[in-house]
Amino acid sequence: MTQQADLDTATKGLDPPFAVVDLDAFDANAKELVRRAHGRPIRVASKSIRCAYLLERALGMPGYQGVMAYSLREALWLTRKWRDTPLADTDILVAYPTTDHAALRDLAADPEAARVISVIADSAAHLDLIDAALGVDHPKIRICLEFDAAWRPLPGVYVGTRRSPVRTSRQAVRLAEEIVRRPGFSLVGVMSYEGQIAGLGDNPPGNPVKGAVIAWMQRRSGPELIKRRSAAIAAIRGVTDLEFVNGGGTGSLELTSADPSVTELAAGSGLIGPWLFDSYRGFSPRPAAFYALSVVRRPAPRIATLFAGGYVASGTGTPDRLPQPYLPQGLKLLGTEGAGEVQTPVVGAAADTLKLGDRVWMRHSKAGELAERFQEYHLVRGDRVERTVPTYRGEAVNFG
Repeated sequence: MTQQADLDTATKGLDPPFAVVDLDAFDANAKELVRRAHGRPIRVASKSIRCAYLLERALGMPGYQGVMAYSLREALWLTRKWRDTPLADTDILVAYPTTDHAALRDLAADPEAARVISVIADSAAHLDLIDAALGVDHPKIRICLEFDAAWRPLPGVYVGTRRSPVRTSRQAVRLAEEIVRRPGFSLVGVMSYEGQIAGLGDNPPGNPVKGAVIAWMQRRSGPELIKRRSAAIAAIRGVTDLEFVNGGGTGSLELTSADPSVTELAAGSGLIGPWLFDSYRGFSPRPAAFYALSVVRRPAPRIATLFAGGYVASGTGTPDRLPQPYLPQGLKLLGTEGAGEVQTPVVGAAADTLKLGDRVWMRHSKAGELAERFQEYHLVRGDRVERTVPTYRGEAVNFG
């Protein structure tokens, strides 16, 4: 059977819109990420999954260790969900700064959570905020210092994500000393995310010139970062011991695993294989997550209109953030409408084969945000649904 026939058969009793995850593809992607990590453990980026069952599935595989959460409330929720389970000691790094006073108080009041959760700081102001939320005599809070991984080839030129202001060894040591000096804090780790490599494909469809420029940038950015990060980590280790040094993402596992200062990698999107990751030369994750929309109109030849489907990804607001028709092959979005809140027209010769009620299978641009649209994922293997599991949304939690 074809993939479309398998998906249609597995879900024939379901009414669109709904979402599925192909377990064979998810598991194959998980193994491929481990191969690309070259022996470094992978911390699972939860924002790219947003489904506890799939997080647990990945963490149960060889090569995976710990979670990179995107919200302190999320980290607290996972810690309590996994308490009294084999995942009770899972180390969770909250990789984005928090200003949530209530969540910080919750963390400080829960010794078991405080034992396994680390929060990000890239300035003394983050420490001040925690002190303000908890009082200066608060229990020890585990801190991970974030180091800037962006590329700055010339003054005023910044290539990468706008994250930490800590860029040099001197700045890193100064902050490390401040963290160690202050009561109530324990510096346990360092992270840096090379978004200009991990999150930027070097083979954008139909734009070879852009791809060549990106590849050129990445070839120069990578060695510069390894040299600068290695020096900073060595300097920080002169201040205090570190439990972990985290780096990378799905798109940069090979580069980051070559950095001797990094002890672990981060990845999540590569488990799901959203279509944004089709634009990388060096690896090709299998598409693992799809959503089905129903044909509700045939307004003209070569056009079929689908119900709903406007699940646009966060980011730059460019066409690469739109979902894409996947099956049947030969469909694309209509340029004048795109993917809509209540209807999504698709155009192409394959549209003439579609009848009212038929399904079109779509892929999201990014990995985790699809879970915010659906309360459950139907987990398929071949032509059957193996089980149905809740997403974060289906467990009535929403972390931003």
